[in-house]
Amino acid sequence: MSVWSPLHPAQLVFGLVIWSGWFVLLYGGLSVACEFAPPPDKRGAVTWLNGVMLFCGAILAVLLIWLARRCWNAAPAHDDGDGSGRFIARIAAAAYLISALAAFALTLPSVILPPCV
Repeated sequence: MSVWSPLHPAQLVFGLVIWSGWFVLLYGGLSVACEFAPPPDKRGAVTWLNGVMLFCGAILAVLLIWLARRCWNAAPAHDDGDGSGRFIARIAAAAYLISALAAFALTLPSVILPPCV
């Protein structure tokens, strides 16, 4: 079984790994962007930097939701007798969904707050 299969046990942690990578990239990139190309303070939350963060966060959330749906749909199609494939796929789908919600919640302050305060 390939590691990319929705029934592989590695799927249980991929969502959280993707989310943690997004967390580091978002705040690391925000710090670098604010150091080298800060947007004007008078614009408030309506800046190019917040727009990029919101767009990338939405793309990532959609990707994680797609991965969750992929795992959820693979679960009933696979019955190996002991139910481990179904269990892994359902739990992985839940982990992907939680990661998608966390990624979107992490990006949501860019709608309200100015990026470089």
